[in-house]
Amino acid sequence: ELWPRVRPGQAGPFAFTGQVNITVRCLQDTAAAVLHSVGLQSSGAAAVRGPLSEPGAAVEVAELRQEEEDEVAVLELRGRLRAGRRYMLQLGFQGRLDEDLDGLFLTRYSDRGRSSMLIASQMEPTYARRVYPCFDEPAMKATFNIRIVHDPSYVALSNMPAIDVSEVKDENGSLWTVTTFNTSLKMSTYLTAFVICDFDYVTRTERGNEIRIWAQKEAVKNGYVDYALNITGPIFSFLEDVLNVSYPLPKTDLVALPDFGAGGMENWGLIIFQEASLLNIPSDEFTSRKAMIALIVSHELGHQACGKNSRRFFWFGNLVTMNWWNDLWLNEGLASYFEYLGATFVEPKLSLDKIFYAHVVQPVLREDSEIVRSLSESEDKIKGSFSLMSLFDNITYSKGASITWMLSRFLTEKLFIRALTSYLKEFSFSNANQDDLWTHIQMVVDAQDEVQLPASVKQIMDSWTCQNGFPVLTLNLTTGTIRQEQFFNKKNRKSTDSYNNTWIIPISWMRNGSSQPLTWLDKGSKMFPEMQVSESEYDWILLNVNLSGYYRVNYDQLNLKRLAHLLENDPKVIPAVSRFQLIDDAFALTDFGYASIETALELTKYLAKEDELFIWNVVLSNLIPDNWESTLKNYEVYPLLKKYLLKRMLPIYHYYAGFLHQNVDALEDDYFAQVYLEKLFATACWLGLQDCLDLSSELYAKWMDNPEYKIPFLIRRTVCCYGVAVGSDKEWNFAWKMYNHTDSVEEDEDILLYAMSCAKEPWLLYRYLQYGLSDSLFSSNCTSAIISHVVTKDIGHRIAWEFIMENWPILSQGYGQELLHDVLKVMGRFVKTDVQIQELQVFYNSTLEEDEREAITLLLESAKLENIEKRKLLIKVASWLEENVDD
Repeated sequence: ELWPRVRPGQAGPFAFTGQVNITVRCLQDTAAAVLHSVGLQSSGAAAVRGPLSEPGAAVEVAELRQEEEDEVAVLELRGRLRAGRRYMLQLGFQGRLDEDLDGLFLTRYSDRGRSSMLIASQMEPTYARRVYPCFDEPAMKATFNIRIVHDPSYVALSNMPAIDVSEVKDENGSLWTVTTFNTSLKMSTYLTAFVICDFDYVTRTERGNEIRIWAQKEAVKNGYVDYALNITGPIFSFLEDVLNVSYPLPKTDLVALPDFGAGGMENWGLIIFQEASLLNIPSDEFTSRKAMIALIVSHELGHQACGKNSRRFFWFGNLVTMNWWNDLWLNEGLASYFEYLGATFVEPKLSLDKIFYAHVVQPVLREDSEIVRSLSESEDKIKGSFSLMSLFDNITYSKGASITWMLSRFLTEKLFIRALTSYLKEFSFSNANQDDLWTHIQMVVDAQDEVQLPASVKQIMDSWTCQNGFPVLTLNLTTGTIRQEQFFNKKNRKSTDSYNNTWIIPISWMRNGSSQPLTWLDKGSKMFPEMQVSESEYDWILLNVNLSGYYRVNYDQLNLKRLAHLLENDPKVIPAVSRFQLIDDAFALTDFGYASIETALELTKYLAKEDELFIWNVVLSNLIPDNWESTLKNYEVYPLLKKYLLKRMLPIYHYYAGFLHQNVDALEDDYFAQVYLEKLFATACWLGLQDCLDLSSELYAKWMDNPEYKIPFLIRRTVCCYGVAVGSDKEWNFAWKMYNHTDSVEEDEDILLYAMSCAKEPWLLYRYLQYGLSDSLFSSNCTSAIISHVVTKDIGHRIAWEFIMENWPILSQGYGQELLHDVLKVMGRFVKTDVQIQELQVFYNSTLEEDEREAITLLLESAKLENIEKRKLLIKVASWLEENVDD
C-alpha cells in the first residue's frame, strides 16, 4: 500500500507512507532477512509464519536496522526461519516525496493558468528501493497486489486495471480515496509504476486491450494525444502477429508528464512519457514530429510485446528480462532495433534503412571509437567501476540495435524470427542472459542447412558484444586480401598500443553493381580470390552493402578511384545508404588518421548528381561542422569552398527552393527535408548564394508586413538569421519586438534569440549584448545564450570577448565559470599564436582560482595545437580545391 500525503494546492514538504507484505520461501535456515531499502524509515516489522499458519506462530523481529551504504534494511529475528517454509515479511515505511524525477516524485506544472501537482514514479534501474522495501533485482520477479491511497480529486493508475475504489479516514478524520488494483503478472520491481494525477484521457480498444492516453486536460481537449492513440493499437497488433504471443495485460495506459527524466519508460501496462515525446499538434502536418512520436512509442511498446510485417520483432524486457544490468543491451538494444520497424510500419513514408543508418548506426560508430566499454560487461566490472545509470547510453541502445540488425541480416529474417519464438516460449515471465539467446539461435541454425555459419553463434556474437569498439576492414583489390584491425584514433594514440581484437565479420558485397553471396572474415586477414579485379576501370567492388555489418571499410587507392569515377558517371548504381556510408567512412578514416583528406574529397566531386538530402547532410557536416562558420571564414579555403560547393549544390538547392517559394506543404511527407533542409539552406546562404539571401529577405519582409504570417518552419532559423543579417536596424528591431511578444512560443523565442546575433553592424551586436545584461529584459539563462550566440559569429567574437572583459564583475555573479568555459570553447578556435594565448591567459588569470588557471593553460595549449593541425588540414583542402574548382 502506498499513501502519498498530498492534497491539491498544499505547500510542501511532502511525505508518503506505506506498508509492504512480502511472501517469501525460505531456502535455508536463517536468523535474518535482508531487503533493499534506501532513504526510507521502516517500522512495525514482523516476520509471520506462512499463509496457513496458526495465529501466534509469528517469528518476532528483534531489531530492524538500515545499512545506507549497501542500500538495505536488515531484520534481525528472535527465532530462525526454517528452510522449505513460507513466511510473510511485513514492514511499515515512510519516505520524503521530492521533485527530483527518481523513485516516487512530485511534479508541479501549470494547466490553463492554474498551478497543479501530480505524483509519478521512475524505478529503473534501482529506484524501487527508494519507494518501498523490496528485493530490488531484475531476476527476482514476483506478482504485485497494489493499493494506492490518494486525494479524492485525483485518479490513481498502476500497472494493472483498478478493481475497487473505496474510502478511508486519516488520523484527523478527513476522507481519502483508496484505489485497489488487480494482481499483476510476474515481473521485476523496476517495472512497478504509479501515477496520481487529475488528467483526462482518450481511449480505444485493440484486440481486447484497452488503450488509454492520458495528458493535461487542455492537451486532450485540443486533440494533442490523438496521433498517439491512432498509432498505439496498430503498433501493438503489428508486434503481436509474428510470434503468436498475445499481449498478456487487459489494459495499457500511456501518460504524458510535463516533466520526466527519460523520453519514456516501459512499465508494464503503465508507460510514462515526457510530454514532448507523446503530444502532437494536429495542425502540424509534418512527418518529422510524428516520426519522433512513432519511434518513442514503438520503442516502449517493443518492451511490452512482439510482432512483424515480414520483419523481426519480439518481446524484450518485460516478458523476458535480463538476469542483471550488465546485459541491459538485451532490453534496450533490441527495443531500439524494433522501434524503427514499428515506426516505419505506422508511417510507411519513412525509409527504414536510410533512417536507421542516419539515426542509429552512423552516430554510434562515431562514438564507439572513443569509448572504452563493451556491450556486455562482467557483473564484477560494473559493480566495481560503473554507475548503473551510465549504462543507459548510446552504446547500449544504438550499438545494441546495430548489432541486432547485423545478426538478423546474416541469419535471414526467417531464422531470426524462429529463434526468437523458441527463446520467448522458454523464458516467458523469467530471466535470461545473452548466452541463452545465442543457444536458441544455434538450435535453429543447426536444424536447417540453408544458412552456413563459419563458427558457433556464441563465438560470432561474443566477438561483437564482449569486445570494445569495432573493426575497420582494408581491401586490396590487386591481391583480393581483406585485413581487419580495431578502428581507433591513430592520431591520438601511441603506435606501441597493441590491439589484438579480432571479430568474426559477415561481409555483404557487390561487384560491378550486382550482389554477391555473403562471405565471412574470421581471422586477422584473408585472401578472397573472387575479389581480385581486372585492369578495367569498370571493374569495382563495394563491401558492407547497405551497411549490413557494424564496421568501417578502407579501400585501396585503385578501388577508390574507380568508385569516385563511377559516382561521377552513374551514382545510382550504388544504393543510397551505401553512398552515404562510403562518404561517411572516408571522412571518419581521415579524422582518425587512416586516410588523407584528399581521398574523402575525391568522393564529393559527383555531388551535383546527388539528390538525397541525408547524403548532403553528411558531406556538409564534415566540411562545415556546426558553429565553425565564423572560423572557416577566416581562411583562404572559404572562397574556394564557395565556388566548389555552390556549383554542386545548385541542383538540389533549386529543387527544394521551388517548394519553399510555391508550396512548402508538399514537403510534409519528406522526412529528411524536415530534418536536414535547414543545414543545406543555411550553408547556401553562408556561401553567399544570392537566391538564398533574397529568399530570406523576402520571407522575412513578408513576416514584417504581417506578423500572422508563418515563415516555413523547415528553414525558419536560417531565414530569421539572414533576414536580420542582410537588413538594417529596422529588421533587428522587428525581431526584438517579436521576441518580446507575450504569446511567442519557446521554439520561436530560441530562433529569435539566435537570429538577433546575426546582425552585421557591430553597434547592433554591442547593443544586443547590453540588453542581455538587463534583468528586466531577460531571464538569466538567456544572457548566457546571447553571449554564446554572438561569440560564434565572424564579426561577433571580438565584440563579445571585449564585452565580457569589460563587464566581468557583473557577469561573474550570474554565470561564473560555466559562461567562461562556453566562451573559451569558441575563443579557443581562434587561438593560433602565443600572443593570442597570452591575451586570453591574462584575463583568465585575473578571474580564476589557481587550480583552474592550470587547467585553462592546458586547454589553451591544446586548442593552439589543434588549430595548427586544423590549419594544416585546411591548407591541404584549399590546394585540393584549387585544382578541382572548375571555372
